[in-house]
Amino acid sequence: MLRKFSKDRNFTDRKLSAAKFLPGIISFVILVVLLVLPEDSFPQDEEWLQISFADKIAHFFIFGITTFLLLLPIANSDLYKKFKRHYFIRIAVSMCIWGITTEFIQKFFIPSRSFDLLDWAADSFGILVATLYTWRYHRR
Repeated sequence: MLRKFSKDRNFTDRKLSAAKFLPGIISFVILVVLLVLPEDSFPQDEEWLQISFADKIAHFFIFGITTFLLLLPIANSDLYKKFKRHYFIRIAVSMCIWGITTEFIQKFFIPSRSFDLLDWAADSFGILVATLYTWRYHRR
Protein backbone atom coordinates (compact mmCIF):
# COMPACT_ATOMS: atom_id res chain seq x y z
CA MET A 1 0.00 0.00 0.00
CA LEU A 2 2.81 2.43 0.79
CA ARG A 3 4.48 1.57 -2.51
CA LYS A 4 2.18 3.73 -4.67
CA PHE A 5 2.99 6.89 -2.68
CA SER A 6 6.74 6.76 -3.15
CA LYS A 7 8.86 9.45 -4.77
CA ASP A 8 10.81 6.71 -6.53
CA ARG A 9 9.10 4.60 -9.19
CA ASN A 10 11.39 1.69 -8.27
CA PHE A 11 10.31 1.82 -4.62
CA THR A 12 10.51 -1.61 -3.04
CA ASP A 13 9.10 -3.03 0.16
CA ARG A 14 12.68 -3.15 1.41
CA LYS A 15 12.67 0.65 1.92
CA LEU A 16 9.64 0.62 4.21
CA SER A 17 9.50 -2.94 5.40
CA ALA A 18 7.45 -4.32 8.25
CA ALA A 19 10.69 -4.87 10.17
CA LYS A 20 11.09 -1.10 10.52
CA PHE A 21 7.79 -1.05 12.42
CA LEU A 22 8.87 -3.83 14.81
CA PRO A 23 9.84 -1.51 17.72
CA GLY A 24 6.42 0.19 17.46
CA ILE A 25 4.63 -3.15 17.29
CA ILE A 26 6.52 -4.45 20.35
CA SER A 27 5.71 -1.24 22.21
CA PHE A 28 2.05 -1.62 21.26
CA VAL A 29 1.97 -5.20 22.59
CA ILE A 30 3.53 -4.01 25.88
CA LEU A 31 0.93 -1.23 26.02
CA VAL A 32 -1.91 -3.73 25.55
CA VAL A 33 -0.55 -6.03 28.25
CA LEU A 34 -0.15 -3.18 30.75
CA LEU A 35 -3.61 -1.81 30.08
CA VAL A 36 -5.44 -5.12 30.50
CA LEU A 37 -3.73 -6.22 33.71
CA PRO A 38 -5.92 -6.01 36.82
CA GLU A 39 -5.05 -3.13 39.12
CA ASP A 40 -3.86 -5.44 41.87
CA SER A 41 -1.09 -6.68 39.53
CA PHE A 42 0.79 -3.44 40.09
CA PRO A 43 2.78 -2.85 43.29
CA GLN A 44 0.82 -0.58 45.61
CA ASP A 45 3.55 0.25 48.10
CA GLU A 46 5.81 2.01 45.63
CA GLU A 47 6.48 5.62 46.57
CA TRP A 48 6.25 7.01 43.04
CA LEU A 49 2.71 5.66 42.71
CA GLN A 50 1.61 7.92 45.55
CA ILE A 51 2.38 11.00 43.43
CA SER A 52 -0.80 12.69 42.30
CA PHE A 53 -1.53 11.81 38.66
CA ALA A 54 1.36 9.30 38.41
CA ASP A 55 -0.85 7.03 36.32
CA LYS A 56 -1.62 9.94 33.95
CA ILE A 57 2.11 10.50 33.47
CA ALA A 58 2.51 6.79 32.71
CA HIS A 59 -0.35 6.95 30.18
CA PHE A 60 1.23 10.02 28.55
CA PHE A 61 4.62 8.35 28.14
CA ILE A 62 3.53 4.87 27.05
CA PHE A 63 1.14 6.19 24.39
CA GLY A 64 3.64 8.86 23.33
CA ILE A 65 6.51 6.39 22.98
CA THR A 66 4.36 3.88 21.11
CA THR A 67 3.12 6.57 18.71
CA PHE A 68 6.67 7.84 18.15
CA LEU A 69 7.93 4.34 17.35
CA LEU A 70 5.07 3.75 14.91
CA LEU A 71 5.62 7.11 13.16
CA LEU A 72 9.40 7.00 12.92
CA PRO A 73 9.63 4.60 9.93
CA ILE A 74 7.20 6.77 7.99
CA ALA A 75 9.01 9.97 8.96
CA ASN A 76 12.32 8.53 7.71
CA SER A 77 10.84 7.12 4.49
CA ASP A 78 11.01 8.53 0.98
CA LEU A 79 7.29 9.23 0.80
CA TYR A 80 6.05 12.61 -0.36
CA LYS A 81 5.37 15.08 2.45
CA LYS A 82 1.59 15.05 1.93
CA PHE A 83 1.48 11.25 2.15
CA LYS A 84 3.59 11.29 5.30
CA ARG A 85 1.14 13.76 6.79
CA HIS A 86 -1.72 11.47 5.74
CA TYR A 87 -0.17 8.48 7.54
CA PHE A 88 0.77 10.58 10.58
CA ILE A 89 -2.84 11.67 10.97
CA ARG A 90 -4.14 8.11 10.49
CA ILE A 91 -1.78 6.67 13.10
CA ALA A 92 -2.45 9.48 15.60
CA VAL A 93 -6.24 9.18 15.24
CA SER A 94 -6.04 5.38 15.45
CA MET A 95 -4.00 5.61 18.64
CA CYS A 96 -6.51 8.06 20.15
CA ILE A 97 -9.34 5.69 19.30
CA TRP A 98 -7.36 2.84 20.82
CA GLY A 99 -6.88 4.92 23.98
CA ILE A 100 -10.62 5.44 24.51
CA THR A 101 -11.29 1.82 23.56
CA THR A 102 -8.93 0.60 26.28
CA GLU A 103 -10.80 2.70 28.81
CA PHE A 104 -14.05 0.95 27.87
CA ILE A 105 -12.29 -2.44 27.94
CA GLN A 106 -11.03 -1.64 31.44
CA LYS A 107 -14.49 -0.58 32.56
CA PHE A 108 -16.41 -3.58 31.29
CA PHE A 109 -13.93 -6.47 31.15
CA ILE A 110 -11.01 -5.96 33.57
CA PRO A 111 -11.62 -6.59 37.27
CA SER A 112 -10.69 -3.69 39.56
CA ARG A 113 -10.09 -1.32 36.62
CA SER A 114 -12.36 1.57 35.75
CA PHE A 115 -13.07 4.11 33.03
CA ASP A 116 -11.21 7.38 33.51
CA LEU A 117 -11.59 10.15 30.95
CA LEU A 118 -8.42 11.81 32.27
CA ASP A 119 -6.46 8.68 31.32
CA TRP A 120 -7.71 9.09 27.77
CA ALA A 121 -6.80 12.79 27.85
CA ALA A 122 -3.27 11.86 28.96
CA ASP A 123 -3.10 9.23 26.20
CA SER A 124 -4.22 11.75 23.59
CA PHE A 125 -1.83 14.43 24.82
CA GLY A 126 1.08 11.95 24.65
CA ILE A 127 0.02 11.02 21.13
CA LEU A 128 -0.18 14.69 20.10
CA VAL A 129 3.24 15.52 21.55
CA ALA A 130 4.83 12.46 19.89
CA THR A 131 3.23 13.25 16.54
CA LEU A 132 4.33 16.89 16.56
CA TYR A 133 7.82 16.00 17.78
CA THR A 134 8.28 13.33 15.11
CA TRP A 135 6.94 15.61 12.37
CA ARG A 136 9.19 18.48 13.43
CA TYR A 137 12.47 16.74 14.22
CA HIS A 138 12.58 13.37 12.47
CA ARG A 139 11.10 14.02 9.05
CA ARG A 140 13.28 13.90 5.94
